[in-house]
Amino acid sequence: MTNSVAIALGLFILAAIGIDALVFDWLNSMFLARKLTDLIEWMAFWR
Repeated sequence: MTNSVAIALGLFILAAIGIDALVFDWLNSMFLARKLTDLIEWMAFWR
């Protein structure tokens, strides 16, 4: 991954988080956070 690709990807992620905060009131971020905690618990079970 080159620096320009990393910067573009970082800006895209920041823009997506900003749009989620302004338009969707953090709904999508909270959904992803809950699913991530479920995945972590599931992985800990199989460890």
